[in-house]
Amino acid sequence: MTLPNSARWIVALDIDGTVLHEDGTLTDATVEAVQRVAAAGHEVMLATGRSVSMTLPVLERLGIVSQFVVCANGAIVLGRDAAAPLGYARVHVETFDPSEVLGTIRHHLESASFAVEDADGLFRYTGHFPDGSLAAASERVDFDELAHVAATRLVVISPDHQIDDFLEIVDRMGLHKVTYNVGWTAWLDIAPEGVNKATGLEFVAGELGIPRSRVLAIGDGRNDIDMLEWVGIGVAMGQAPDEVLAVADETTGSDLEDGVAAVLARRFPA
Repeated sequence: MTLPNSARWIVALDIDGTVLHEDGTLTDATVEAVQRVAAAGHEVMLATGRSVSMTLPVLERLGIVSQFVVCANGAIVLGRDAAAPLGYARVHVETFDPSEVLGTIRHHLESASFAVEDADGLFRYTGHFPDGSLAAASERVDFDELAHVAATRLVVISPDHQIDDFLEIVDRMGLHKVTYNVGWTAWLDIAPEGVNKATGLEFVAGELGIPRSRVLAIGDGRNDIDMLEWVGIGVAMGQAPDEVLAVADETTGSDLEDGVAAVLARRFPA
């Protein structure tokens, strides 16, 4: 079904803790709600910190075909391209030189592990990352090699730190355009300056000719804050940290309570 732009919405969904539970499970209620809204003609899409290779399988599990997908916290935007190997091609990519920030962080967090993702989705990393936390395409390198990559994203984890201590250390560094995505341990995502999920969605909205007033986003993490502030309707999951709840226009149930399905049922009734 194709809706006129005057009626069509963009519905942007975070993945981890929003669409998926922390253990990676996906409920039937979420799938049914997402498919129903997409079938009504709205652009239901993913906006995530995940790499491309870890995002597209989730789109397949949801059973929808979006025109756009925002990956790597806005540094990579994919556009639908049936001729591309995975059905999507990179239509907008932002990179940065990670050398300075790598040096700054290593000075403060000597025991941390580092990973740099390039525009092709390859992660080069040093230290140790949990299985499945990086893209399938990854290789261990010496720390000095990380500085020579044109990066879409820099990931830092420091399991020796409690999260409150970790956030305090990061705050003291004075880094710009840093988003914090807290999972199993202290985890820091760094995107190109001025790039976040909101800028990715702004690009998508411009391409589709849909105003931000008709963009709804749902998320649960600190890396969703810019997105929830930018969109017309920002929805925080029930388990989100206080700083995420504070910027949202409304709150829904937690991921374990099928919060996404509840929002979609209320905002886009059958």
